[in-house]
Amino acid sequence: MHHSVIKPNSWVALKLPSGVTRVIQVTPNTSISLGKYGTFPANLILERPYYLTFEVQDKLPEESFSRLRVVPPSELYADVFAEEDAECANPAAGPGSNNDAVIATAEDEEFKLVDAESGNVIARSTQEVIDENARQKLTQAEIEELKRDGTNAGKDVIAKLLLSHAALDQKTSFSLSKYKLLKTKKYIRRFQVLPIDVPTFSNWQLEERDASKILDIRAEMMGLVGCWGNVHYGGEDVFLEDPKATTEQGEEALAPLQEDLLAGRWLVVDDTGGLLVAAMAERMGVLYKEDDESEEAAEEEDTTEKAEEETEQKQESEMTSQKDIDMTDGQQQESTSETTLARHPKRPRDNKPRDSDFAVPFSQTNTITVLHGASQPNLSFLNYWNFDVTAPQHPPHPLLNHLLTLSWLQLLKPELDTSYSTPPLTADPETLSTWKPSRRGNFHRKRRRYAKVRHIVDSTRAGNFSGLVCASTMDPISILKHALPLLAGGAPVAIYSPSLEPLATLADCFSVARRTAWNSGLVPETQGKTAEELEKWEGSEQFPLNPTLLLGTSIQTSRARRWQVLPGRTHPLMTERGGADGFIFTGWRAKPAEGKIAAKGKFKRRKVEESVSTPASA
Repeated sequence: MHHSVIKPNSWVALKLPSGVTRVIQVTPNTSISLGKYGTFPANLILERPYYLTFEVQDKLPEESFSRLRVVPPSELYADVFAEEDAECANPAAGPGSNNDAVIATAEDEEFKLVDAESGNVIARSTQEVIDENARQKLTQAEIEELKRDGTNAGKDVIAKLLLSHAALDQKTSFSLSKYKLLKTKKYIRRFQVLPIDVPTFSNWQLEERDASKILDIRAEMMGLVGCWGNVHYGGEDVFLEDPKATTEQGEEALAPLQEDLLAGRWLVVDDTGGLLVAAMAERMGVLYKEDDESEEAAEEEDTTEKAEEETEQKQESEMTSQKDIDMTDGQQQESTSETTLARHPKRPRDNKPRDSDFAVPFSQTNTITVLHGASQPNLSFLNYWNFDVTAPQHPPHPLLNHLLTLSWLQLLKPELDTSYSTPPLTADPETLSTWKPSRRGNFHRKRRRYAKVRHIVDSTRAGNFSGLVCASTMDPISILKHALPLLAGGAPVAIYSPSLEPLATLADCFSVARRTAWNSGLVPETQGKTAEELEKWEGSEQFPLNPTLLLGTSIQTSRARRWQVLPGRTHPLMTERGGADGFIFTGWRAKPAEGKIAAKGKFKRRKVEESVSTPASA
């Protein structure tokens, strides 16, 4: 779940009136610049709820920064309320009949249009109908002067532009609303604060940043991948017991892998910079930090206790110093200090015993296992949710215990990976005590890394994953060749690709013709092999994959478009971005039956009496 309020150092999305979204990190004691909309201190939006609309006010003469004002809903939707009131007052006129209802101002605000020659007031914003004499137009120089000298967060510029329009009374209700909306987007100094979720971030990355970094995957495509991959909450966390390994013990002290505890796990191949992992973690409930009020209360209590202890110690030191001056008897001074310590005993701290080096910190359920081809996975976009996969000492985060990463080398040939095959370091406590602190820290860190790598590789090679989700530039055939045997029976497979050709080639590997030829025994390479060996089929030119391992394969696509719906003018918006539509390959893992399948049952043979006619003798 999201935080209910904006926390320090959190990433947020600022939605500007022009439709542009800016993603920033709210750092305390800094300034946030919105370009032409103004600059304001970041502290003004901290600890405030999300989804509020703020207005950047003008600087006061005695201040060097702009303050913010929360715009109430009554002001945000004043045009809509005015139009509804006009329709209720005159139902026979129908919707949209009152063209002037969209010109609305807040209370105690009035904008006038004055003739420069005569000085007479030609039109006011409070008039129901704009005076027909208001025919002059503002020049660009006058508009720029209004922008420089204008106040009230740009609303005066918008009102004067409306009043100076030469044919405002000739516009329809829709045209007038559209004109005012364009001017409002251009001049109003407002913004809305939104939390960073996966759809908001993906739209921002597509429209404002580099779409190729996320393979042009859109929010609706990520939703389809999550649905067809059946990504959901995988159950309560289950952890292995600490083996209590000492520093003298090696790999024999590792916690044994318990395959019966492995459940609710998904295998992922992600080349979108971590966006696909974030979408899956959001569905599994391990992406956002929850508001833990008990921790905040405990921190406040600890702070209060420390302050009280410091106050008591200060008072005791003052009393002791005063008594040192007054008293000359050392025995009396010693007895007094003992009495004081007995009166105010220090509370013992409950130090939690530290886990051993071989303790496995990962949950056995509700996990995401990421396969990558480099030394480290590229999950940089997870930083927008305050998670850094490269941080050795990471603060508490839900992904710490639920995100496992390993390379293709560790999966296929773990004996060639030094972090897996190299035995852990050992040392007796006496020798360890003679080392420097930095050397002891490296010793424990290498042992903990060895235990983590061992557990990740062994649990991944054990298989029984609940699903496979991919969004990668790799050949999907090469991915499924090694990933399909790791899936449990009935596990879904969802593979995203920005282009259709790789998925079409993959779907052909599981066609009905190939499956029929495979089951009929026309493949000589499969003769004499067991079902387990056929699941790990190395492939051939005609059969790159075992065609019986996936059922119900299909390729689909979907794109959600925005539409303008008006009487007689319904059409999709033609200004949306292009890019790849994207396609998804889906299927379900099958466990082929061993041997031949024969129909069995009890059949009752029905006797048919046939009458045999003999020809008559001539």
